[in-house]
Amino acid sequence: MGLFIFASSYSQEKQERLTKDVIYKVVNKDSLMLRLYFPDNFKKRKKYPTIVFFFGGGWNGGSISQFEDQSKYFASRGMVSVVVDYRVKNRQNTTPFESVKDAKSAMRYLKIHAKEFGINTKKMVASGGSAGGHLAAATSLLSGLNEITDDVSVSSKASALVLFNPVIDNSKEGYGYKRVGERYLEISPMHNITKGAPPTLFLLGSKDKHIPVSTAYLYKEKMEKVNSRCDVKIYEGQEHGFFNQWKKEGPKYFKITLLETDLFLQSLGYLKGKATL
Repeated sequence: MGLFIFASSYSQEKQERLTKDVIYKVVNKDSLMLRLYFPDNFKKRKKYPTIVFFFGGGWNGGSISQFEDQSKYFASRGMVSVVVDYRVKNRQNTTPFESVKDAKSAMRYLKIHAKEFGINTKKMVASGGSAGGHLAAATSLLSGLNEITDDVSVSSKASALVLFNPVIDNSKEGYGYKRVGERYLEISPMHNITKGAPPTLFLLGSKDKHIPVSTAYLYKEKMEKVNSRCDVKIYEGQEHGFFNQWKKEGPKYFKITLLETDLFLQSLGYLKGKATL
């Protein structure tokens, strides 16, 4: 598909944003799409830091629109921003394992087509909320669960992770065990942290009913044991999905978490200058 102009709801200063929809994978007659948002004055010959978002929804449903505004913001900051569709139970009658395969396929597709899309593969961030946070972490921590048609010589690993109340522990003590059962060791990011795990920002509400605060700090502890950075930010009184704009205090925490992400990416050298919120 060709480039087209998409009206932005996020920025009054920039009412139009250059985007592109592409099919990154066809599986069981399902065409899976991702949408790229390009920086202002985009030049193909340049390489831009890139952030890839996976929506939440318990691997059951969800929409790429969840991280649309975050994508537009980071495009305005000079990043290629991407939202990814993937298979879910309500639409394709699939399991979390297929969702992981799709997330890894999307990362590989973007790397293979990096030159075409202006992507700097050494500055790729995987991000997402809830089950989407799980997928972002899975792209970079899980060695298995690869689609049979993928070129596995291309790594699906991101160079950094930004996780919004992520499903990070799939054991009996965590979330999703009923869906994955005894195979949890294959799919649980918490149980697959090894040397070289990407620097991570972990954003969580203190009253999240699905992801306990203790889980975030255990994840941080395991990351630091392999000498990887993990910044944990806890937002007092906030519940699961607190950063979504349709929540009661969503608009406030949308901006707060966006700023925190901006500062984290600045610290890695992926963004320059002050946040433009």
